[in-house]
Amino acid sequence: MRPWAEVIALILLSRGLRPVGGLKIAVCGKGGVGKTLVAGVLARLLAREGFRVLAVDCDSNPNLYSTLGISREVAEQVVPIAEDLDLVEERTGARPGAGWGSFFSLTPKVDDIPARYAVEGPDGVRLLVVGSPPRAGSGCLCPSLAFVRELLRHLVLYERDVVVMDMEAGLEHFGRAVARGVDLMLLVAEPTEKALLAVERMAPLARQLGVGALWAVLNKVTGESDIAWARERLEKGLDLPLKAAIPFDRAVLEADRAGISPLDAHPGSPAIKALEGLKEEVLAWREASSR
Repeated sequence: MRPWAEVIALILLSRGLRPVGGLKIAVCGKGGVGKTLVAGVLARLLAREGFRVLAVDCDSNPNLYSTLGISREVAEQVVPIAEDLDLVEERTGARPGAGWGSFFSLTPKVDDIPARYAVEGPDGVRLLVVGSPPRAGSGCLCPSLAFVRELLRHLVLYERDVVVMDMEAGLEHFGRAVARGVDLMLLVAEPTEKALLAVERMAPLARQLGVGALWAVLNKVTGESDIAWARERLEKGLDLPLKAAIPFDRAVLEADRAGISPLDAHPGSPAIKALEGLKEEVLAWREASSR
């Protein structure tokens, strides 16, 4: 039997309403377009507004820590949840890779994971490194998949803090149970044909999955012509509002090479100012949505 909290949440979602709790933001897009920059800086800017923020790194190559301002030494001590085989076995009853035919729980206990495994960074942002289930050449990885799916579902439906998720490239991994609880999805692209094609594939799928609101964010912009070209495709072609245009900024590149958060290295840079504008858009939208 499902807990009453879950039953209520599912009823709300079926009626187009959002469960009571913090704001849930998923940052998605093609690989290399700057999802991590958007997720990490936005998480810290929201924390500076007084919110308790949980930043979740769902990428198979997790590096959100650097954008958040957490040192590499600390990050190297963190084992992604999906790769903690002992934890997965403890919670699901089966060890990933043990082979087909194992019985395991599809609804493992996950409510204590953020408190036990998140590490705190600057501005009080907590980082939870989920990663994605390891891709082995043989053996069944179903317990890891079930554990990650249930953890993300819990974070979206029940976590009462602001949750900013830096997702794996694409949407193939993004299940309906998770997507339907997301308040806002940011589809990040750069002004290239390949990046825009990726957004054109992801936007309809995100709507089919039931995401609350869907915005586009354009990164690495070199001029007004980039914005005009992308806006034509996004807003007129997809009915997808372009909420931020982040300029190409060498300060971001220099901060990355130094392993420092761009928010700490160059707080007044053009890219950071554009992300501050995105933060204001998010706050205004949240205020309007709560009325």
